[in-house]
Amino acid sequence: MNRIIPVFLGLLLALSPFVSGPAQARRLMDLVDIQGVRTNQLIGYGLVVGLDGSGDKTRQTEFTGQSLTNMLRQLGIQLPEDANPNLKNVAAVSVTATLPAFARPGQQIDITVSSIGDAKSLNGGTLLLTPLKGVDGNVYALAQGNLVVSGISVSGGSGSEVTINVPTVGRIPSGAVIERSVATSFNDTGNVVLHLREPSFSNARNLARVINELLGPETAVANDGVSISVAAPKDSHQRVSYMAMLENLEVDTVRPPARVVINSRTGTVVMNEDVMVTPAAVSHGNLVVSIQESSTVSQPGAFSPGQTVTTPESNIQVQQGEGRLFTVPESTSLQEVVNALNSVGVTPADLMAVLQALKQAGSLKAELVVI
Repeated sequence: MNRIIPVFLGLLLALSPFVSGPAQARRLMDLVDIQGVRTNQLIGYGLVVGLDGSGDKTRQTEFTGQSLTNMLRQLGIQLPEDANPNLKNVAAVSVTATLPAFARPGQQIDITVSSIGDAKSLNGGTLLLTPLKGVDGNVYALAQGNLVVSGISVSGGSGSEVTINVPTVGRIPSGAVIERSVATSFNDTGNVVLHLREPSFSNARNLARVINELLGPETAVANDGVSISVAAPKDSHQRVSYMAMLENLEVDTVRPPARVVINSRTGTVVMNEDVMVTPAAVSHGNLVVSIQESSTVSQPGAFSPGQTVTTPESNIQVQQGEGRLFTVPESTSLQEVVNALNSVGVTPADLMAVLQALKQAGSLKAELVVI
């Protein structure tokens, strides 16, 4: 029995290039993160001004008024205690950013601005100077600038409203200037540890093999399916040149796992080529709700003491479309999956719900990721 195990392992190693699936050559820098080289999250609280009447309401969001009063006081403007500034053009927001590794003072980074009050839209607004802090409470960047908002919200006088995407979130490209850098442990360790962004024993083995073929045996050791330890020089200048050579190495990687990514905010669905569907039955129908509003005016008689009364009336109709039961055949390629979903009559708006239902039923053979 002991003799069979080494023979079996040797057979697996011999067949490993075939059982791992088709290989794809990718650069090492696109596959791994380096231990000690990491990003840091920043957050701040600020005010967006210049909105066209879509800002916070004073009564519901008192902290916006307090923030505006404090800001004006810092600028040398003292408001009377009974002053009630109109905040329809101002919104309280949270500002978030990612501080890259090795970032130095003076560099610029992108920021995301999100409303935390009851503002309807941030479109056309300008973020006032906002300090961005790390988890340690120190200020690492200062943010300010004009927002770029992809969403839009339109409302009518009767209360009807149409919203596309998210108008209460915007971005400012290069909207923050770094004021403080973060120390890293990259030069303080003996070996350089590489972490695969997607765990894979095959990719860890291939990566270690490529490095050893270039620099000699036992230079790189795969610790598990995620981390690879690589012997590196201790001098910082030599280590930079060393890593510059490694990051451009071509590594044969196995195909990524089947995956479906759903963006719940924008309704975007992306599938890779390895997604498969087993036979399933799907019932898909449409539900249409129609609401019509009107007003009935009741006039009092002539010379009577009565008053004119307006009564609102609403007519609500619900129409349910034909919900037949469809059969989704087995699909082994991306084109076949798309054709099967189109045959059911799935619209882009309902595609997310259908894919989630197929995943729950075990028919969708792919990882489902919702972002």
